[in-house]
Amino acid sequence: MAELIDLTHLFDDDIPVYPGDPCAKLYETASIAKDGYTDHKIETGMHVGTHMDGPLHFIEGGMFLSEVPLNSFTGIGNLVDARGKSCVTGDFLEMHDISRGDIVLVMTGFSKKFKDPDYYETYPELSEDFANRLVDLGVSAVAMDTPSPDRDPFPIHRILMSSNVLIIENADNLEALTGKGRFRVHAYPMKLRTEAAPVRVIAEIL
Repeated sequence: MAELIDLTHLFDDDIPVYPGDPCAKLYETASIAKDGYTDHKIETGMHVGTHMDGPLHFIEGGMFLSEVPLNSFTGIGNLVDARGKSCVTGDFLEMHDISRGDIVLVMTGFSKKFKDPDYYETYPELSEDFANRLVDLGVSAVAMDTPSPDRDPFPIHRILMSSNVLIIENADNLEALTGKGRFRVHAYPMKLRTEAAPVRVIAEIL
């Protein structure tokens, strides 16, 4: 049986949200003791926890996530170790043999601050050179253990999404891939007619 590694944050009732976004709510609406069954309700925006941004997020006329081809949600993974860096530049890609359709995972180590008050203030960013190289390489997606690849006015989002490169934000546990060798990433979002959606990200060790 293949080894699978979960790269997804747990969605619970105190999950942090991007500043200005409404708080997410997860609560029980029925219990076995009272109702004979358990049921839960969730109220959330699309950009909460580990989630995937599709082209429509920043590109007028871009695809809804529900329109993205399924093969864009899985690919050979490439782990970029950028721990301790405030900006991840294109030079980090030179040591990787990245092919069209691959998925790049940027490990900054920042996920350990996921519930810290400054998580959405002090995160590392991707450089425009890094983003442009991803586009040139033809990757299907890039994931990072930070809340965003950039800040307002969000140039990295626009570079990637204009070429239909998907963005996975708030990945977790990337350190577990260190030394594992080749792996495949599976990242299937909920099938919603939206610009983004929660996603369960799994690495399959090959």
